[in-house]
Amino acid sequence: MIAFKDFALRRGERLLLSKVDLVLQAGWRVGVIGRNGTGKSSLFAAMQGELEADRGDLDIPGRVRVASVAQETPSLPDAAIDFVLSGDAPVHAAIQAEANAFASEDWEAVAEAHHRLEELNGYDASARAGKLLHGLGFSADTHSRAVSTFSGGWRVRLNLARALMTPSDLLLLDEPTNHLDLDAVLWLEQWLLHYPGTLLLISHDREFLDEVTTHTLHLHDGSARLYTGNYTAFERQRAEHLRLQQITHEKTQAERAHLQSFVDRFSASAAKAKQAQSRVKRLAKMADTEAVRVERAFRIEFPAPAKLPFALLRIAHADCGYSTDAGPATILHDIGFILEAGDRIALLGPNGAGKSTLVKTLVGELPLLAGERSGHPDLRIGYFAQHTVESLRAGTSAIDHLADIAPGVSTQQLRDFLGKWNFPGDRAFESVDTFSGGERARLALALIAWRQPNVLLLDEPTNHLDLDMREALAEALAVFEGAIVLVSHDRHLIGLVCDTFWRVADGTAQAFDGDLDAYAVWLRSRDSSNDGKAREKKDAAAPAMAAPVSPAKPRRGKANAHKLARAEERVGELEVRLEKLAASLADPAVYADGGIQAVELGREQARLQAELDAAEAELLQLYEEDAA
Repeated sequence: MIAFKDFALRRGERLLLSKVDLVLQAGWRVGVIGRNGTGKSSLFAAMQGELEADRGDLDIPGRVRVASVAQETPSLPDAAIDFVLSGDAPVHAAIQAEANAFASEDWEAVAEAHHRLEELNGYDASARAGKLLHGLGFSADTHSRAVSTFSGGWRVRLNLARALMTPSDLLLLDEPTNHLDLDAVLWLEQWLLHYPGTLLLISHDREFLDEVTTHTLHLHDGSARLYTGNYTAFERQRAEHLRLQQITHEKTQAERAHLQSFVDRFSASAAKAKQAQSRVKRLAKMADTEAVRVERAFRIEFPAPAKLPFALLRIAHADCGYSTDAGPATILHDIGFILEAGDRIALLGPNGAGKSTLVKTLVGELPLLAGERSGHPDLRIGYFAQHTVESLRAGTSAIDHLADIAPGVSTQQLRDFLGKWNFPGDRAFESVDTFSGGERARLALALIAWRQPNVLLLDEPTNHLDLDMREALAEALAVFEGAIVLVSHDRHLIGLVCDTFWRVADGTAQAFDGDLDAYAVWLRSRDSSNDGKAREKKDAAAPAMAAPVSPAKPRRGKANAHKLARAEERVGELEVRLEKLAASLADPAVYADGGIQAVELGREQARLQAELDAAEAELLQLYEEDAA
């Protein structure tokens, strides 16, 4: 149980939170939401002991083990799987001790290391670390690569895997879906649903919040209010709360006006003086209620294209990829793609399958290895890439960036345009060095909008954007008259904007006849090794991946068919039981007795999870034997 008592928190001169009184029960999965700057990350820092409360108390039991994602990853020579394993420090130390003992042929030390690993249930640790890497998009051949060889986005994933590996009772995740693709987001959802401890999750992905959370903590105007239910439930409850608050305010104001009117009329009357004085006292005692202040919603727009031909862009019989010193590296083969006015296409597919490669080919950033690309003479592309935000020039302002692409346009016109993208007044002249990630992304989108494109090619545009800005972007894209090709892990954005889906996988890209739910089912039915060349499972009876279990390889032998069937059945049974327990723990009623029932359910959940881990390890071994 975590308790805030009259808690207040400052960051420098700013008072972020005050008068916070609430209790978070064990086993809850809490979504922490609020606009950028409301104190979400600072609250996490306080929970980790990195910030002191300005007033009041934050009580976290001393025995609670806390895990979180590190903000930076040092450039280490350690293998990726060893880095993830080090998240479980006691197990990692025992494994290292065992290796050192074997190297020195100290058999007594080997025995001690074995005993220690047995005490820690550490024999399956390497398998668990491998499954975490696999689920977050690392193919098997990268597990032994040095951490220093990975790019920044992949190091963020390594940090996430290490945090998930760390034994914990309280898990703090700050924007864990940034730098993940849709496949990894879907996997992470399932992993978190099986997490037995208490989870606090900062996220701007409403679909992710809806799937994972049991409670919502809303930070707003220096306050923190706890709601039961996921993000959709929060929106419904908050709307009702605001409606009632406004009704109460209006009633109070009407009563005040009535009392004041009586006082004004009869305060000078001797006959009514006593009654007037009584009403003055009543006015003084009346508790004031605040009128609902409507938060100013972001409103952005992409101007109508100057010209909008019907047939915009086409590639035919195209091989897409990269030219290297060793020759062409083909990622996608024989692609045919036609983009017409009004098209709304989402590209779906495993990480590394070629979605970004296809987008870069459509843009013309990557030349075709074979085939042809043709565009209408009036084609004008607006391209947002994953590196676009980082490409903003340091030391320059928003208006400097806009002036570069709008020579001869008056400063007032530029200011007016930037104001529409929520860079009002002097904010337009401030250096982008002071901008948050969300503000940088918003500026990058504004620069694209200025050019009045008739085609928008957007590769993960929502990274760093908060919920309000994501809603504004979805609304702007929904009414955009041109064509859109979108790569995103934000299912809410995809669902609002796109009506056509293309699946990029197995070296090709083709129209996908289904929605996002159908795509999730397809993901579970294939070997999602994330190399873009995986094969679909032949065994339809294999269980869906509800936890970080390595999926089945295609059957090559029948020697273990009976054992495989029993092992698959066992994994399926445990997953069902864990899902029922998770549903029970999401019910607030189980906490009514002071949390006793919740503690018992949490212990049962931990026991079943350990059984599931062992069953999955056994199943994986059988798959490997069967494929040998």
